[in-house]
Amino acid sequence: MTPRISVIVPLYNKAPSVRRALDSISHQSFRDFELIIVDDGSTDEGPEIVRAYSDQRVQLITQRNMGPGAARNRGLEVARGEFIAFLDADDEWLPDYLIEGLRALDDAGPHVVSVSCAYFTEAGSRSHLLMWHRRGVSEGTHTIDASTSPLLFVHMLAYMSPCTTLARASLFRRWGGFYDRNRCTYAEDAHLWLKVLLNETVAFTLKPLARLHFEASSLSKNLPAARPVEPFLLDPEEIERACPPHLQELLRRVLAIRAFKTACVLGYWGHWREARAITRRFTMDGAWRLPKYFLAHICSTPIGAGLGWASRALAVWRLWR
Repeated sequence: MTPRISVIVPLYNKAPSVRRALDSISHQSFRDFELIIVDDGSTDEGPEIVRAYSDQRVQLITQRNMGPGAARNRGLEVARGEFIAFLDADDEWLPDYLIEGLRALDDAGPHVVSVSCAYFTEAGSRSHLLMWHRRGVSEGTHTIDASTSPLLFVHMLAYMSPCTTLARASLFRRWGGFYDRNRCTYAEDAHLWLKVLLNETVAFTLKPLARLHFEASSLSKNLPAARPVEPFLLDPEEIERACPPHLQELLRRVLAIRAFKTACVLGYWGHWREARAITRRFTMDGAWRLPKYFLAHICSTPIGAGLGWASRALAVWRLWR
């Protein structure tokens, strides 16, 4: 019998937390799902914990280490469900995550391809709802058009994440999977969500239904240096080809906003030449009106790199004095 939902978990060296993730899936109030774990070349005992897990729905697939995007895409190849849900091996869902997401999609109708929820962070009860309200993210269904604010688009993109988004399987057939080149470990999901937001209607619920453990992540968080440049900035052509003509100008401004933010981070960590290259690539007429435009140009110089070094030195001095 075909399950209604396929749950896909990429696993890479998460032995301390994978049982918690599996428990949160197994204890879902909605029961009609298959559970696909893709071991992405783990070198710890995580796969053994999965093999010993008591839920009979668990399928374990192994592959060489290729990154989280490739692991999710491998799961998509064998998924049979009408809907797809992803959970990282260091995060967890609240018990009604699947049933509430499924209810939202059923109520919205087939034209809505996904629903993304809010989340708690770490082991506490902080949900960041006030932050999302301030950024303009709202409850309900959303379709991007030419009048959409570029900054609101950026915030909607940030709201969508694999662990908090339940999607129709047809979405992945139309727009492909996650970015999986060069063992990408940062923003591999945004490469997909950009195409989805530009072409589809999505739904947001501001009810927290997941708990994300950023403190446990070693891929895209807690890095003592500049994060990798997002793949949609390194390779924007695929996104541009997928963008409808009437949204091309909006997309250019969205990419510029993200590029200027990335340039600020690069400059802060001393990579001012890389910051200059990305700033120049995405600068356009009227770009000075966009957030972080002037700061990005400062960070794209040796002066910006020097200020970043001074800021880091001051932070260390305050920590140890």
